[in-house]
Amino acid sequence: MDTNLEQFSGRLLLKKDLKVQNDSVSNFSELDIFTDEIHKISGMLSVSASKILCCRCGTIHQKKAVQLPIGSFYCPACLNLGRVRSDEFLYHFPQKKFPARSYLMWTGTLTQHQALLSQQLVQQLKSPSRTLLEAVTGAGKTEIIYAAIDAVLQKGGAVGLASPRIDVCLELHKRLSRDFSCTIPLLYAGGGAYFSSPLVITSSHQLLRFKEAFDLLIIDEVDAFPLVDNEMLYFAVKNACKPQSNLLYLTATSTDKLDQQVKKGQLTRLTLAHRFHGNPLVVPQLFWQSKWKKEFLKQRKTGFPLLIFVPEIEFGKQFLIKLQKQFPDEKMAFVASTSKDRVQLVEAFRQGALHLLVSTSILERGVTFPCVDVFIIDASHPNFTKSALVQMAGRVGRSPKRPAGRVAFFHTGKSRAMVKAIHEIKKMNKKGGF
Repeated sequence: MDTNLEQFSGRLLLKKDLKVQNDSVSNFSELDIFTDEIHKISGMLSVSASKILCCRCGTIHQKKAVQLPIGSFYCPACLNLGRVRSDEFLYHFPQKKFPARSYLMWTGTLTQHQALLSQQLVQQLKSPSRTLLEAVTGAGKTEIIYAAIDAVLQKGGAVGLASPRIDVCLELHKRLSRDFSCTIPLLYAGGGAYFSSPLVITSSHQLLRFKEAFDLLIIDEVDAFPLVDNEMLYFAVKNACKPQSNLLYLTATSTDKLDQQVKKGQLTRLTLAHRFHGNPLVVPQLFWQSKWKKEFLKQRKTGFPLLIFVPEIEFGKQFLIKLQKQFPDEKMAFVASTSKDRVQLVEAFRQGALHLLVSTSILERGVTFPCVDVFIIDASHPNFTKSALVQMAGRVGRSPKRPAGRVAFFHTGKSRAMVKAIHEIKKMNKKGGF
């Protein structure tokens, strides 16, 4: 592939997305010369007299609902990535072969349970496979997948690591950039630019800009919104994989849909019920909502950092104001999906510059804070699902320095989600022999 075009390898792009050496491609016939290197695909295809398909996201629309004044059609489903039109093309740049070498620099060691799972994942790579790794929070899933990633890179293949949560992507990028020697692009809305690399970290939405790119695609937190039960994003996952590839789902809380695929033999499930430090999951305590202040004072006497989850953004803002008035000496902040300085505040909490962090469920997964306790205010709120509660509780006890800790559910009446979450945590502890 021409060196100017290598920056697009594995990508599925609109004309406006194409830039060569920082210059927009104005004379598009230049690219049309590379017939073996660029595949032109119609942006949309008619599937019937009344319906039309978007070739980027796979969504089928009623033609009358998506017709433009000029007579052509467009796709509103993936509009945030740029408008796909029926009278324009998508451009696919086939994935290149990378140097066959190991980039792994990690020198840590796996536990006996982790090592077994790691070996099984490498075995799965010997033929095209779809695998679900269900591991409890704090099991060390990231380190478990390192050997599988390295095995693909050693053969000159390409690996994608995607998640529906940007905070998870940020955490993964930090850790893998430390543990692998290749430079890794980090792709999400408002994030960095793409460049050709054998290892890519991306949000699930950004997978729509890939086609037949990855020999191994890993989806972390597969049960999380907005990926869960999202047909468009599952289409993106399938489209981003090479025809003969391996797909690996990671989760601590499986879904009914994934469980059904396991039963039908469409997915191979591997399970890890042990945290990497060998201690059990922390079982939540239940308190009436009115008891939160009393328990808050008890917790602050310990000096450990406190992560407080709230069900809604506006509630969280008001709750922070209340805390600041009552406890002016405490360093605290609030984060949500709308927080522009979320990355900086989360890092400040991790480093101890903040003692308290109030958060929506945006931080329910993919982040690690050593020695933290977790309070969930209004745990019975319908916004808190079973999986969300399990994940929030899973922020506690992740460090060998403090493998225990406190998880408190404050409620106005136990919800089914709360009961199921506690049952799930106890069940995984039982599987782990606790």
